Amino acid sequence: MKRILSPLLVGLLATGLIACSKQGPDTQAASEPAAAAAGAPLSIGLAISTQNNPFFVALRDGADAEAKAQGVTLITVDAQDDSAKQISNIEDLIQKKVQVILINPADSDAVAGVVKEALKAGIKVVSLDRSVNGAEVNAHIASDNIAGGKMAGEFLLEKIGGKGNIVELEGIPGSSAARERGQGFHSVIDGKADVKLSAKQAADFDRAKGLSVMENILQGNKDIKGVFAHNDEMALGAFKAIEAAGLKNVVVVGFDATPDAVKAVKAGQLAATVQQKPELIGKMGVDAAIKLSKGEAVDKFIPVPLDLVKQ
Repeated sequence: MKRILSPLLVGLLATGLIACSKQGPDTQAASEPAAAAAGAPLSIGLAISTQNNPFFVALRDGADAEAKAQGVTLITVDAQDDSAKQISNIEDLIQKKVQVILINPADSDAVAGVVKEALKAGIKVVSLDRSVNGAEVNAHIASDNIAGGKMAGEFLLEKIGGKGNIVELEGIPGSSAARERGQGFHSVIDGKADVKLSAKQAADFDRAKGLSVMENILQGNKDIKGVFAHNDEMALGAFKAIEAAGLKNVVVVGFDATPDAVKAVKAGQLAATVQQKPELIGKMGVDAAIKLSKGEAVDKFIPVPLDLVKQ
């Protein structure tokens, strides 16, 4: 019996030793990726509404410069002003397991679901320039668009002497920037007996659309004293339409202070533009992302200062 059991015991002990020797390296190999992940640089996603707009290009550049300066990875995705594409972009960032997503919504309402999905996955979310409706992000960084719209309205009223027909070119319907800038503008002009809003039409923050929409407006009424466009691209397009129609002394006010708009103000083509600081918004977004990744507290709303560039 002893002779039978001894080989069996030897065999079992040998099998156990082999199993233990295999378990050691496997356990170590499994722990290595976790350690590497823990030591990996911070990965931030930047979901931008469009890179076909100088303002958002500047915002991206500000974020990119700060990410490089801080030694963090920035993955930028472009929605091309398509909310469905932006949702897909953010889903990809979630799959890539970025730690923070900076989002500049193409549509503030449409992205709520995917933002909730990111938050549920443990990813921090910071909205830039435009807010997210229907989901609570960790922080929002933007200029005070309402104050900017009010600033534009007060300047426009002053330049037209408090009376005359005016036009408002709206941004993308559903975007917080369009809604808030319009709100600030109307808080000033509404109720003014000698001021008439002759037309209010969307041109989607686009220069070519600003041109065509303004051309259509002028076909029906050329008695226009002033124009407020929710961004500089539309303002520059509107100016081209006004110039082509042979109209003089029409006060055109934009919003963003892009390089082209600032040049146009200096040239006497635009009367003014509300100056945002897109590079600073991008930089502050990366800084907030780094703090959130470390578990540090950040303010829910981080304001960016405004100014007025005028002739």
